[in-house]
Amino acid sequence: MDSLIAAAARALAAGDALSALKRVALRDDPPALALRGTALAQLGDYPRARELLRRAARGFGAREHVAHARCVVAEAEVALAMRDLLGSPRTLAAATATLEARADRANALHARLILVRRLLLLGRLDEAASALSTLDTQGLPPSLRAIAELAAAEVALRSLRTAAAQAALTRALDAAGRAGVPALLAEVGEARAALDRPAARRVHADREQPLRLDEVEALFASGALVVDACRRGLRAGTIWRPLARRPVLFALARALAEAWPGDVSRDALIARAFHTRRPDETHRARLRVGIGRLRALAAPLTHIEATARGFALTPRDADAVVVLVPPIDGDQASLLALLADGTAWSTSALALALGASQRTVQGGRGKGALDRARPHAALDGAAAGRIHDDLVTPHCAAARLN
Repeated sequence: MDSLIAAAARALAAGDALSALKRVALRDDPPALALRGTALAQLGDYPRARELLRRAARGFGAREHVAHARCVVAEAEVALAMRDLLGSPRTLAAATATLEARADRANALHARLILVRRLLLLGRLDEAASALSTLDTQGLPPSLRAIAELAAAEVALRSLRTAAAQAALTRALDAAGRAGVPALLAEVGEARAALDRPAARRVHADREQPLRLDEVEALFASGALVVDACRRGLRAGTIWRPLARRPVLFALARALAEAWPGDVSRDALIARAFHTRRPDETHRARLRVGIGRLRALAAPLTHIEATARGFALTPRDADAVVVLVPPIDGDQASLLALLADGTAWSTSALALALGASQRTVQGGRGKGALDRARPHAALDGAAAGRIHDDLVTPHCAAARLN
């Protein structure tokens, strides 16, 4: 490795992409192409970065297994920053196996962290937690430790374990400080700030109260009957009844919970569940069926009693009934949450992350959310590059705490 390549790699490790480019901008040998691609990824030019990394991988060829695998890992992270989630993870898994076989433990762990962050973007929390639990970050560069702790913090936050999240973020801050990469420090700071932002709203009698994550966690631990519009289900203590795939039952449960301790008229329930203001006998029959199904499903948590004009909730063991809604309510809340950090998404990637069809995302409601989502100042996490054994791979920090 010549002195210019070494100097460029050191600059990238410190997050100084412009200094790195000054040293290798006019070179087309594979190591220089890899470093140029990494530098452009740090500067946010992801399409050009991906092209250069692919050229570097082809230039290294089949004989230079480790260098080729590192380019594959770097390209995978650029793809993650571009929200290109459609590619098969098999190529990255093969590169990981190559790096592990060649005892390149740091870059192998880096590849595994990319897979974890991809799972988090797709909402596969259990899979991400399982993959993260198998990683051993002892003795690795502090930048990798910081990224692993950020991923652990996100898993804990989404699982409503705020104490564990706070501990992971403290460890991430320490590791990022030792790494000395400004963008990585900024990302940890942004993640810590998320703990103090409203994560949900408590709704009752037309009044709203914003709640932080720790307050939501305390609410769940209080034993109150919670109609959770964030995850679409009913919760009381350790009992959970999902209703995400039963929207009519959830609409009925939410209407009854918002009126507690009062009741809701039959016509109001029909309007809420079936979106009609002119009910007929078929709607009343559907309401009776829906209430019967909700009564059976929620039996461990609450009674649903008929009243003179409609129905009312009576919790079994809880002292209160609470409706919990996300900060942005409505059908477009998940879409707007994904777009909140200002990162560009393709409609295909959004469809994959939302578990919806691409036609739905491209349709009227999805387009309306896209039109209203204005990119705002967001950290470009790609600026946290790092060097491992002569080749830098970019940290695009795609996993966000949304």
